[in-house]
Amino acid sequence: MIVIKSEQELEIMREAAKVTAHILDEMMETIIEPGITTAAIDRLVEAEIRKYKMIPAFKGYCGFPASICASVNDTIVHGIPSSRKLAEGDIISIDTGTIYKGYYSDACRTYAVGEISEEAEKLIRVTRESFFKGIEYAKVGNRLGDISHAIQEHVESNGFSVVKEFVGHGIGSKMHEEPQIPNYGPAGRGPRLAKGMVLAIEPMVNAGTQDLVVLEDEWTTITLDGKYAAHYENTIVITDGEPEILTILK
Repeated sequence: MIVIKSEQELEIMREAAKVTAHILDEMMETIIEPGITTAAIDRLVEAEIRKYKMIPAFKGYCGFPASICASVNDTIVHGIPSSRKLAEGDIISIDTGTIYKGYYSDACRTYAVGEISEEAEKLIRVTRESFFKGIEYAKVGNRLGDISHAIQEHVESNGFSVVKEFVGHGIGSKMHEEPQIPNYGPAGRGPRLAKGMVLAIEPMVNAGTQDLVVLEDEWTTITLDGKYAAHYENTIVITDGEPEILTILK
């Protein structure tokens, strides 16, 4: 069942999302640099979330041990923070979220570490663009598949591949609610979009093959061919007009 959110619920979710947006769109730009460990980033993010009297949404979720997913280079999603130091030329996806008064926010960005290759820059750019191509269709009366199709079309037209094993999702009083939101598939399929739906749209894009491997820790997911992957996500609300993006700084 897809849960339609009340205005009161949306106000709480906006507050949760503001902190997530602050972390990803301001804080990360000042701390991601060669030499920092992914564990250090995780500690800083957790402290920042708790400073706002919120709860890290990821920590302990299904047993996940950290407040961020830190996915470096060929790691697509669910990278566990560690003593690994970032190096010049790396890219890193930081996926995080907050819980405020029982409601969740969820978002992700992929960042360059120092100077990166032209292909890596293009991968990050196209992944971000695909999100915005998708949400052009995030309007009342359209189908969920319209979003999915637009994302896939943009990614593949730029020579990259869409990850199919992981999808976006509804979000609210639970991290993962209905509906599931693939980043691929035909237009005109799936549930009709209605005002008050809250969705986490999250293209995950590989530079090479779409194939992946989940490592022994049962979290870390890497590209099969070792090529880079990028991830971009925001929590959005379906409105009477254009979608409202909660997890982006206005």
